[in-house]
Parts: sequence; C-alpha cells; structure tokens
Amino acid sequence: MWDKLKAQRDRLDEIERLIVDPAVIADAPRYAALMKERGRLARPVARLRAFEDAREKRAQAEALLADPTADPEMRALAAEERDAARRAEEDLQRQLEEMVLTDDASAHRNVIIEIRAGTGGEEAALFGADLFRMYSKYAGRRGWTVGLVDASETDRGGFRQVVFSVEGEDVYRFLRHESGVHRVQRVPETEAQGRIHTSTATVAVLPEAEEVDLEINPADITEELFRRSSGPGGQNVNKVASAVRLIYKPTHLVVESCTERSQHQNRVLAMRLLRSRLYEQQMMKQKDAMDQMRRSQIGTGDRSEKIRTYNFPQNRVTDHRIGVTLHQLQRILEGEMDELIDALLRAEREKRLKALAKEAGGA
Repeated sequence: MWDKLKAQRDRLDEIERLIVDPAVIADAPRYAALMKERGRLARPVARLRAFEDAREKRAQAEALLADPTADPEMRALAAEERDAARRAEEDLQRQLEEMVLTDDASAHRNVIIEIRAGTGGEEAALFGADLFRMYSKYAGRRGWTVGLVDASETDRGGFRQVVFSVEGEDVYRFLRHESGVHRVQRVPETEAQGRIHTSTATVAVLPEAEEVDLEINPADITEELFRRSSGPGGQNVNKVASAVRLIYKPTHLVVESCTERSQHQNRVLAMRLLRSRLYEQQMMKQKDAMDQMRRSQIGTGDRSEKIRTYNFPQNRVTDHRIGVTLHQLQRILEGEMDELIDALLRAEREKRLKALAKEAGGA
C-alpha cells in the first residue's frame, strides 16, 4: 500500500512540474489530462503527507519523553502531543487504506456501454431495450448524462444492439461490474400458452479512452459512409449517407455511428467508440499480466460470463457473482439500482482487502 501511495506522491510532484512547462501548456489535450490526473491524486497525496507529518510529530514527542533530562512540564506537553499525533496517525491510516482499496486509475472515467441481444430472438431484443432504459434511468438518478452512439432497432421497439455513452462523476467505478451476460425469465407477449421463456443480452462497459491514452495512426483507419433508417421498421430513412463506419485495419475492428444527422457528429462518436474499444483491449492485456488484479475482480469481467438473472414471475433479481438476491425487479428496472451496485462495490472492496492482506503477508 505504501509503495503505491508514494508512487502517487512522486507522480503528483512530476505533474506539478509538467503543468508549468510552456510546451505542455501549449498541448491542450495533454494539459487537460494532466490537470484531471492531478485532481485525482491530490486527495490521497494530501492524506499521505498529513500521515507522515503526524508520524514525525509522534516520533519527536516520543524522543522527548525518552530524554531523562527533559523538563517535567515539557514531558507532559510531549505526552499530549504524542497521544494526539497517534490518534491522527491511526485515523489517517484508515483513510489511506480505504482510498487504496477503492482507487482505480479508470474509476473516474466516463463509459461507453454496448448492449446486444443474445439468445431468444425478439424477446432478447426487447430485454436489451429494458436494460438500456434501466441504465438510462439509473444515470438520470445520479445526475449523469446519456448519449446515444449507435442503435439497431426492431419493429417492436427492441434493440438488436444499442451503444451509448454515460458521462459524469466516477461513472466507471459504479458501472464496471455490469459487463457480462444478463438473463431474463418471463412470459413473452407473443406467448399464447403463458410459458416462461429464457432470453439473454450481453452488456459490455468500456471505460472511455482519452486522446492521450493511446495514439491512433489515421492511416490505420478506413472510413465508410452509409445510410441507415433512424427508426424501427425503416421509417425516416436518411437520404444522405451520414452514418459512419470506421475499420481499424491492424485488428479489423469495426465501429459504427448513425444516431446523428451529420457525418461530422457521427465521425466524432465513432472515434470515441473506436478509441474506447482499443483502450479496453489494452487494459485486458495489462490485467492478464497482473495476477493481483485478477484476484481482486468480481467475476472475470468477460462478456460471456452469466452475471445476473431477472426473473419476472418471482419479482427477483439475482447476481450470481456475489450471491445476492433482491425481490425488487420492477424497481431495479426503473433505475433504482443502488442496493445492487452497493453490494457489488462492497464485494469488490472485500476482495481487494483480502488481496492486500495476502500481499502483505507474503512480503
């Protein structure tokens, strides 16, 4: 823990030097990224420095108390100083431990969420629309902003796929555990005999990458323009090819954006999506190389992992990774996800605490 905090202190010192460099100030994206990182590091570093100050004060007081020639009044004052410094030290250590357990370089990021219909045909597409509405309402409750990037609707109002951004404070921290397979059990509207069907939709939560996170060579991107209807069933077909498809040639990764009327806006959205998918791939490679991160995860984070079941007949939502069942399905689908998200964050904290304790024990 202390090595990580000291590394953050050193990084903050480096940032303080960089942000007064004229060359850095002239590079607006880099300067903005550094200021954002500076804001994230300022609080834990301030706590670390306060902790070190309290520890130094305690050491000085203990040295005075150990001096047999010290004046009795000075010894009494030193005893008070030692006790106050010890209390401050213990309190600050608890705060620092909490910060380390919940800290993540990506926690503050905005996200791009992809929802795709899985098994179950039209019912899976309708469930995808339910999930989109659930996350949109949860975002609204937290004061976040939702923006549509790409969508492929069905005649009945479902989504074969929907891609959207969520912007706000600590979005990735709260939504990172939503990636995986979501399963619904209910009687479809088209089911005449009232039989319960099981359908699925996959959710991928991508921390949104910033321009400074990775460099993309424009020569590696092929752009295609095309038309797509803006509503279900083919209504309002655009007469101008304003939808944008980007193909990243090194890996053949394809992204699209068609929700805006102008090519420029769709191109900007598509680039955000491309950058975030490439950043996710980069993060996954780093995670594979870091065993500790795997131990502290809630599940694997794999899109193929079944993470949650929404059972309508029983008004039940079960998260299979942490064994939590809530009989509040309708409330959760209306965006009241706090109890479920909080349970996931607590489980993540406990896993990180165990990993930290194991690391300390093996050191």
